[in-house]
Amino acid sequence: MRKEILITGGAGFIGSHLANELLAHGHRIRIFDNLTPQVHGASRSRPDYLSAEADLRIGDIRDPDAVRSALEDIQVVFHFAARVGVGQSMYETAEYSSVNSYGTAVLLEQLVERGVEKLVVASSMSVYGEGLYRASDGRIVPAMERTQDQLRAGDWEVRSAEGETLEPLPTAETKPPNLNSVYALSKYDQEQMCLIMGRAYGIQTLALRFWNAYGPYQALSNPYTGVIANFAARLMNGNPPLINEDGLQQRDFVSVYDVARACRLAMESNADQQIFNIASGQAMTVLELAGHVARAIGRKHIEPEVTGRYRAGDIRHCFADISRARRILGYEPVVPLQAGLSDLALWLSGQKASDHVLQSRAELAQRGLMV
Repeated sequence: MRKEILITGGAGFIGSHLANELLAHGHRIRIFDNLTPQVHGASRSRPDYLSAEADLRIGDIRDPDAVRSALEDIQVVFHFAARVGVGQSMYETAEYSSVNSYGTAVLLEQLVERGVEKLVVASSMSVYGEGLYRASDGRIVPAMERTQDQLRAGDWEVRSAEGETLEPLPTAETKPPNLNSVYALSKYDQEQMCLIMGRAYGIQTLALRFWNAYGPYQALSNPYTGVIANFAARLMNGNPPLINEDGLQQRDFVSVYDVARACRLAMESNADQQIFNIASGQAMTVLELAGHVARAIGRKHIEPEVTGRYRAGDIRHCFADISRARRILGYEPVVPLQAGLSDLALWLSGQKASDHVLQSRAELAQRGLMV
């Protein structure tokens, strides 16, 4: 059955792919976005990649009147509007809290009055902080926070209270949150506010914790976007990717096409009041990733630079257990990394990227947020 669907933040990277996915399945799509210059450039014009079939409404998620208008006749809401980036959240704290937390509150007040059927909110793997770990005796143990003295000494590993190096494990939704940045806190605010209000007002509500998504349309000139886009921007300008710590930290990288499909499956499911990891289910070191990106875009001669530095709010290892999404949503990632990077490289061949990575790192260092 065709649905009238609103995607807040839908002109951005993941939201635009979701719009394409839903349009392909016969739904009508409205997008509400403020076209922030950091993502869309100073002109704040409609992105070329955004489907002409999507009805774009430009406005601020904190504006009740604009949000109320955008919700007219809507049955399903995907809430993606947010300021994104761990590092920047640590010094633009008021803006991140305002957009992500207050903006969500404004949306929720308006949508409960409209009586929408379903709400899907984009959360983040950042809410976990460090992933799940196991000690040598097989016990699943909480990771100890790495101290500043430890990091300054270049000791990057996560240890138990007894000093034992812990083995990273796939992280499931049952792991308690450990909020290491203002961004993580604001994303946790978003998901929990949506679940609380959905439960109170009888709105079917799901929270999807996205991991490190990559693919076409990601903002290449925004240094606070995903690591793959940052690596690509550096390489396209003939510069080496900059890698924090020793490069052996592990993450989970997932194609945006898989993420968009997962969102549609969540909308189509009968699940309610649940949280799902949306990821590839595969771990990879950041150093390995840099090599894959360089080869994919024809810059394999540019070696990454391992800086031995650390950014406040970063964690060592976190990769996903996606068994819940598989079991309940029928989600299965189908785009392998090599194929996904080849597709990204094809899109990049027609793009230009400004490399602002050094500038962003200098801003963090000036504030004492880069060790």
